[in-house]
Amino acid sequence: MKYLVASDIHGSAYWCEKFLEKFEASEAERIILLGDILYHGPRNDLPKEYNPKKVIEMLNRYKDRIYAVRGNCESEVDQMVLEFPVMSDYAILDTGTYNIFLTHGHKYNEDNLPPIINGDAIMHGHTHILRAEKCTKNRLTFFCLNPGSISIPKGGNPESYAVLDGNMFTVLDFDENILVEITVSN
Repeated sequence: MKYLVASDIHGSAYWCEKFLEKFEASEAERIILLGDILYHGPRNDLPKEYNPKKVIEMLNRYKDRIYAVRGNCESEVDQMVLEFPVMSDYAILDTGTYNIFLTHGHKYNEDNLPPIINGDAIMHGHTHILRAEKCTKNRLTFFCLNPGSISIPKGGNPESYAVLDGNMFTVLDFDENILVEITVSN
């Protein structure tokens, strides 16, 4: 199955629309949202075209195709307006050959690992810094995947999103330049 992955939209109607255009053109079957969908947060500047109501409207059109997890900026009010579940701290995506622990990253991350086994992956946002690499900690080998942020990138990164297609995780900018990619397999 092919997924388009985004994190940290932070209410940017501009970048949400660009991401959904990429989704439509990609032939992906599902969208994965890794939290911080509507609110920009008190530590961030307002993103381009900050308009959470428009983001709500755009994303609700895809409600049957979205898997989402809660970010540190989500609240119960967000769940009242979004027509797809957003309040779970994590989800587990079984690809058939490995599991991906989907989370925002403020609770579970490479420093505070969730219950994963060798060969699994943890996919999160939160840092706004893209990443795709094989990691080792406490004799556990796993994959660290982060699509970056589509609206407020950090660390000198451009706005980015990811494609998960089978075992290939690719982070792209909005000009479709490949920023980083990795084959996720044992």
